[in-house]
Amino acid sequence: MKWITREHVKVDRVACPWLIKKFIDRDAEFLFAPTSQVMEIASRESAIPYDVKDVELGHHGKECSFEAILKKYNLTNDPALVLLGKIVNGADTDNTLWHQPEGAGLEAIAEGFRHLGFKDDHEQNAAELIVYDALYAYCQEMVRQGKPDGAFKAIPSQQNTTSVNP
Repeated sequence: MKWITREHVKVDRVACPWLIKKFIDRDAEFLFAPTSQVMEIASRESAIPYDVKDVELGHHGKECSFEAILKKYNLTNDPALVLLGKIVNGADTDNTLWHQPEGAGLEAIAEGFRHLGFKDDHEQNAAELIVYDALYAYCQEMVRQGKPDGAFKAIPSQQNTTSVNP
């Protein structure tokens, strides 16, 4: 099956192909196009559009495309994928839905990948997939430890309460 999104990938447009390849369509072929051409090419190529405005597998309310794919393909029964969705959301949006602390780190990593000089979106996407493998392993471990919201979510802000006498 062919899948299509906007060119110049970042967070959601890397996370979604990872999710699709791992859990939905191992033989998926991804197309990246200018925003104005995505729907035309999707129609011509019989490709499924994702992370594009006004499509089923796009942003809805404060949820990101990764979360739309989780729901559409009934993957929300995997708590590690749900946590990963919250992290992707935190990196790809204003992070006001889940307030996921790991999101800021993922956003920084994704931005760094954009500056490594990859020749195209396919090359960049391939290079970043390991990040999502690692994040999924982290999410699985958090769930195993009984922390389905992640390692940093339950830690309240700590103020230094120790005083030092001069």
